[in-house]
Amino acid sequence: MKSLAIFLLASLASAAVAPYGQCGGRGYSGDTSCQSGWVCQYQNSYYSQCVAGSGTTSTTTTATTTSSSTTTSKTSTTLATTTKTTTTSVATSTVFPGTSGLNFTIDGKAGYFAGSNSYWIGFLTNNDDVDLVLDHMNESGLRILRVWGFNDVNTVPSSGTVYYQLLQNGVATINTGADGLQRLDYVVASAEKHNVKLIINFVNNWSDYGGMAAYVTAFGGSQTSWYTNEAAQAAYRTYIKTVIARYSSSSAIFAWELANEPRCNGCNPSVIYDWVKSTSAYIKSLDSKHLVCIGDEGFGLDTLSDGSYPYTYGEGLNFTMNLAIDDIDFGTFHLYPSSWGTTNDWGNGWVESHGAACAAAGKPCLFEEYGVTSDHCAVEAPWQATALNTKGVSADLYWQYGDTLSYGQSPDDGNTFYYGTDEFTCLVTDHVAAIGYLETSVHISYGQ
Repeated sequence: MKSLAIFLLASLASAAVAPYGQCGGRGYSGDTSCQSGWVCQYQNSYYSQCVAGSGTTSTTTTATTTSSSTTTSKTSTTLATTTKTTTTSVATSTVFPGTSGLNFTIDGKAGYFAGSNSYWIGFLTNNDDVDLVLDHMNESGLRILRVWGFNDVNTVPSSGTVYYQLLQNGVATINTGADGLQRLDYVVASAEKHNVKLIINFVNNWSDYGGMAAYVTAFGGSQTSWYTNEAAQAAYRTYIKTVIARYSSSSAIFAWELANEPRCNGCNPSVIYDWVKSTSAYIKSLDSKHLVCIGDEGFGLDTLSDGSYPYTYGEGLNFTMNLAIDDIDFGTFHLYPSSWGTTNDWGNGWVESHGAACAAAGKPCLFEEYGVTSDHCAVEAPWQATALNTKGVSADLYWQYGDTLSYGQSPDDGNTFYYGTDEFTCLVTDHVAAIGYLETSVHISYGQ
């Protein structure tokens, strides 16, 4: 009987869900008990996870909305809102960012969010500099930061230089050392501490920090064939899997992003569509808890089109077709009129057209990049106002954030403006205040 008892105990222990494993959610039929020292915690209606802790397992979420028309209380169901300005409070300690109709949700609150871009923060070697940036963002009301989750090289750089992946002679070697992904580790840890949510991007269309060109050097082909090059895609997916495995349980991740500004010049839009569909499904197979987006500029759109270059399909992109992919949770679009042969005023229509396309698809849009090299406030503030008042647009991230670090000012590509400057007051402080005013004073219905 002793051996039988040991066998039964071992069977029960093995049946319990392992740390960070799924223990509940809509359609889930597996074990709902976690190993000793771990508790099953609700994350969203589709996913509960074993996290460190003790006490009673909780899969109940209570949502309370401030909308004049909707108040809901639900158990193990999605958060529901019917206005762009709805505020939702959730009775769980960890809630991953998500979407609710045409809104994004952060920490259980559905509404409009401001943020920025900092491609360079994961390449800093001073932890205090990372903390300074995220502390300043948090105090300023910037809730989302988009960062480069890639840094590819074809030859090993000098000692102390940060790089994430070596692509050389048909072989991909991921650098998980102190000058590699451990630098991104610190960014994620600091973001958790400072309550800033991160969009982590996996590859660049451009050659900066390696990008697709580094894969082409290592695996052959061309920029346009990269999307179908089996060796390059295998290395790309291995890299994705490695990064996601490090942060899949982090509440600091806002979304995983396929690429920065993917293009396939002259290609049929089916090329990028097939790549987006298969890659996003792969990411969801690794991590179903977090959002997934493309990172595209928004090219290829008929909605409210004036026929200008960005609306055309020459770069191999079809915005509405790609947005309709099930595993893509929201749309992204960028705005750089001076690079596209259009005017600054034209940008307001670009924002509205993407909001309309996202509203038609029933998914929120992220105004993910925008910037100019001069007259920041005069040009960008109207774009922000348009985005804030456009149905379907639920957040904007200006390009790019600047700050004074231990060694001096952070990189300036011409579009940068810095913390504490007049431009920062106009485009961050005033913008965040306008978002707060809309949320408390103006309740515009944005039906799902």
